[in-house]
Amino acid sequence: MFLDPATTPDFKRTLFNAIVAPRPIGWISTMNSKGQVNLAPFSHFNLVSTAPPVVIFSCNAPADRHEKDTITNVRETGEFVTNLVTWDLRTQMNLSSIDAPYGTDEFELAGLDKAPSVMVKPPRVAASPASMECRLLRIVDIEPTGPGETASNVVFGRVVGVHLDERFIGEDGRFDTARTEPLTRLDGNRYATVGRMDVLGRPSPRRD
Repeated sequence: MFLDPATTPDFKRTLFNAIVAPRPIGWISTMNSKGQVNLAPFSHFNLVSTAPPVVIFSCNAPADRHEKDTITNVRETGEFVTNLVTWDLRTQMNLSSIDAPYGTDEFELAGLDKAPSVMVKPPRVAASPASMECRLLRIVDIEPTGPGETASNVVFGRVVGVHLDERFIGEDGRFDTARTEPLTRLDGNRYATVGRMDVLGRPSPRRD
C-alpha cells in the first residue's frame, strides 16, 4: 500500500502518530509575564543534541486560537521546563491536557505540587523524577500548504539546568530511566511504558 498524503481521499493524518511511536512526552511548564503558570503535555518532543544540550517540542495550532498557550508563554518569556512523565503520573498528565482558558493553572487542576526552578522562572512538577530548565533558542513556524493542514510551531530550547531524583541514580552515577517507568504515547489515546529490554554493545569495525 502506498499513500500520498496530498491526494489520498480522507487521508488520516493521525497515521503519522501511529507510525512514529512510541513517542516520549514532554510535560512542559511555562509562565507568562503576569506570573500565571501553565502545564501541558506534548508527545512531539525529543532530545536534539547533548553538547550543546538542546530539546525540541512542537504542536499544531488549536482550532479556537492561533497557537497553544504554551507557545504564547514561551514567546513572551523565553523560558520553559520539561518534566519527565512516569507511568504513575499518567492520570495527572492526562488531566493537564484539558482545553482550559488562558491563565488556568493546570498544576492545580491535576492536583500537582510545584517545585522551584533555579535558572528560569517556570516551576517544575515536584513529583517528576527528572526536569530540565530551558531557555528558548528559536521557534520555527511552519505554515500550512494544503487542505486539512494547520499551522505548526516548533520550539528549540537550550537546557540550562537539570533536576534529578537521587532515588533513580545508580552506583555508576547514571540516571536509570527504565526504573522511572517513563510514559510514552502510541497511536490515538494509547500509552505505554517500558517493555522488553536488551543491552547491545557497540559493534567493532571489521579487521580483515
